[in-house]
Amino acid sequence: MTELVFSKDELVFVPVGGATGVGMNCFAYGLNGKWLVVDCGIGFPDDNLPGVDCLLPDPQFLAEHKSDIVGLVITHAHEDHIGAIPYLWRDLQCPIYCTAFAKELIESKLAETGLLGRADLHMVNQGDEITLDPFSVEFVKMTHSIPEANALAIRTKAGMVVHTGDWRFEEKNVAEDTTDYETLKALGKEGVLAVVCDSTNTSEEKVHANEADVQKTLTKLIGQYPNQKIAVGCFASNVVRMQSIYQAAKANNRVVCLLGRSLWRIDAAARATGYFKDIPEFLSEQEALELPQTQVLYICTGSQGERHSALNNLTTLMPTPNQVSFGAGDVIIFSSSVIPGNEKVIDLLQKKLRSKGIEIITEKTELVHISGHYAGDDLKKMYDLLKPHIVLPVHGDTYELNCHQQMAKEMGIPFAFGLNDGQMISLKKTPEIIGDVPSGILAVDGNQIVPLNADVLKKRRKMMDEGTAVLTLVVDHNAQVIGTPQLSTFGLMSDDEAVKGDLGQAIASALAEIEPERAGEDNLIKDKMRHVVRAFLKERFGKKPLLEIHLIRI
Repeated sequence: MTELVFSKDELVFVPVGGATGVGMNCFAYGLNGKWLVVDCGIGFPDDNLPGVDCLLPDPQFLAEHKSDIVGLVITHAHEDHIGAIPYLWRDLQCPIYCTAFAKELIESKLAETGLLGRADLHMVNQGDEITLDPFSVEFVKMTHSIPEANALAIRTKAGMVVHTGDWRFEEKNVAEDTTDYETLKALGKEGVLAVVCDSTNTSEEKVHANEADVQKTLTKLIGQYPNQKIAVGCFASNVVRMQSIYQAAKANNRVVCLLGRSLWRIDAAARATGYFKDIPEFLSEQEALELPQTQVLYICTGSQGERHSALNNLTTLMPTPNQVSFGAGDVIIFSSSVIPGNEKVIDLLQKKLRSKGIEIITEKTELVHISGHYAGDDLKKMYDLLKPHIVLPVHGDTYELNCHQQMAKEMGIPFAFGLNDGQMISLKKTPEIIGDVPSGILAVDGNQIVPLNADVLKKRRKMMDEGTAVLTLVVDHNAQVIGTPQLSTFGLMSDDEAVKGDLGQAIASALAEIEPERAGEDNLIKDKMRHVVRAFLKERFGKKPLLEIHLIRI
């Protein structure tokens, strides 16, 4: 059990995940021996973690205090805010509070893992205030790229904290999720002790456009290609963008087909919670193929370059009769931004599409996307409304976090802290970092959850970088080689008999050096062979492969 040293009436904040970098949002507030958890999201692995499905914040600290957790409160339904719930709920075993759209998606995740019915899930409405003693939490409507995004006004006897979640300010929105400026202004008048705020685009120049402008651009672009197949790639969770694409397609006399399971999952959640009221059911792939393709607009998953996504599958070399395929002269619009870390795979996907003669349109040349995160002077507007005493930037790369902290200081906010995951800060008139709790990153690797530094992941990375080698050696009781040593390699060299012959000579010379009285020591022989083979392969190929020695005694 982690020993915590702070007074009972002291309000503390701990980022379990999400303090630095993008993803794995999970934060804890402590007071009077009780804990309130905000969000429980996944992170996204890069090329250095082959085979890993997603990343999780290490729940050790929360698991140690699960009997004192009064609730898990969700700001919004993006994967980096709810995706870890099915993996970590057993460690928390606390009630979950969220709005209707998030509830639909969380329930589907819990059902997939056999937890539906076990987790205590409560629906709240935007604008509601719930009491989770010693905390009360008000859900404040914000604009983001997913329905029902919320800031949380967390009130305690020690002061109020506003936890913004992800947000942007948008004066004209084609959806109903416009920011509740009046409540934010009222919170500022009430007195805000601290703000925990998203930092994703702090340094970016504000784009003076809104979703209605994106819809106009999409309408114009689709109209420019009346005789081509057209697909639009977007984030599956961006319900407002799906509405915009539908309206743009309708204006050009096209019907809409969804390609990708995650889009259908979002569609189901949206319709179950009252969205898409005026939009007919989208077409399935089979239904769309029965129509002239110039009358269809495809919305596809895969705008981040995901390997087996709908966009990637559009150029399958040998599509089946029931599969949509694109080729020379067709058009694909990337109505999304590039998530940091995905630059290479997106570039590869777009190069692949262009090599097929497909025309690519992105946000670099046309207004086909606006971010769900604030930029430019919106952060100053937020702090003008809330007038906080303390600012805690979270959720962004190092540069964005530093820009956020600097901006807060320039505005005259008394305290701005950059925290690392696991650091505990006492939120009071003169805030201070008072200690650390266990923290880290876990990897979901197939059906297992392992630490990021697990041996299995280290070996897999080494296999990718250096290849693998297996030496099978048969010896008698005098350590004399019987037959020919067999070296099997993967990703290292071709089947070169001359190389194997040279290695055989090196092995024989090394075995000859072993004293007769030690000829029966298997571990000695294995260590000797490991040294010889590694040295040989390093000299010959400049590589240090993952190496296994199979020793057989006869």
